[in-house]
Amino acid sequence: MVLEILATKYAYVTMFVLLAIGLYMMIASQNLVKKIIGVNLFQTAIFLFFVSVAYVEGGSSPVVPTDPNPGELILASPLPHVIVLTAIVVGVALTAVGLALVVRIYAEYGTLREDTLREVRADE
Repeated sequence: MVLEILATKYAYVTMFVLLAIGLYMMIASQNLVKKIIGVNLFQTAIFLFFVSVAYVEGGSSPVVPTDPNPGELILASPLPHVIVLTAIVVGVALTAVGLALVVRIYAEYGTLREDTLREVRADE
């Protein structure tokens, strides 16, 4: 049973593994760069989920068919793919801003550990 699920639903299994690793990295890690990597893994899992759900077995692209009998066609919606492409662009921009903030934090405080930053900020 478990092997059948792993063999047929591998995209969902991969999505849950990436989701769990990303969530764990965001919660458990004290390093800010590792937290950003965790956010990226979490985002990748969500992208994989959207694309996996949007997959249609035997589907074709939603273009005006030249076939005289278009009633038999199964069309796949392009909307989830467009949303994922937009989310990838937003994710890259957020990652760039987050890493720029991390560089500024390191230049100001000399550390990237969250607990050390809290102590330094409490002393100010």
